[in-house]
Amino acid sequence: MDEDRDRLLGAVNIRHYLNDSLLKEGGHIGDGIRPSERRKGYATEMIRLALTECKKLGIKKVLMTCDKDNIGSARSIIKNGGILENEFVNSEGNVEQRYWISL
Repeated sequence: MDEDRDRLLGAVNIRHYLNDSLLKEGGHIGDGIRPSERRKGYATEMIRLALTECKKLGIKKVLMTCDKDNIGSARSIIKNGGILENEFVNSEGNVEQRYWISL
């Protein structure tokens, strides 16, 4: 939240546990940044902060996923230690990448 401009910049969700669906698509952390605020490092920082919370929750390995064509998201995940495990075609027909981050 940018309080000076009274503007929401982005949001992050932490999923404490993965069901079968989240293990394939979604992962532990989901994030999104307002389009006008992208490419400013907010996603990288949000993920870093979310990983700190995941560690407090006792999660040892965090799964994050993103569409292969979402280069910005992949970079933010990789900057936070994400290691690509695999790619697959998701339920919407897009190639999705699965990254693991060890805490």
